[in-house]
Amino acid sequence: MKSTAKPRPRTRSPILEAVHEGATGLYELGFIDKRRMAEFDAMCLPPIRNYSRTRIVALRRRLQISQSVMASVMNTSVSTVRKWEQGDKQPSGPSLKLLDLLDRKGLEAML
Repeated sequence: MKSTAKPRPRTRSPILEAVHEGATGLYELGFIDKRRMAEFDAMCLPPIRNYSRTRIVALRRRLQISQSVMASVMNTSVSTVRKWEQGDKQPSGPSLKLLDLLDRKGLEAML
């Protein structure tokens, strides 16, 4: 069986790193299926970084998009994006994950 498991970014936990490495080996040998490997991948994801107001502004400018476009892509309001950038509000939960995805993969991953 050809391995389709992708190398994962390093986690903060050496225990989770070891668990993922073991699961990857079992997957490559055919002892666990793709669905189970996806569960290990999700469990061992690196933590999502926090996004400060300056980091959000820098991300938006790097992508060359307006606040309204960012809000549309992230399925939130322009007011929310504005509050993030002013430091009145901090992104959390799904919004934080979407910002991380947008930062790592670019706008194309969101469309």
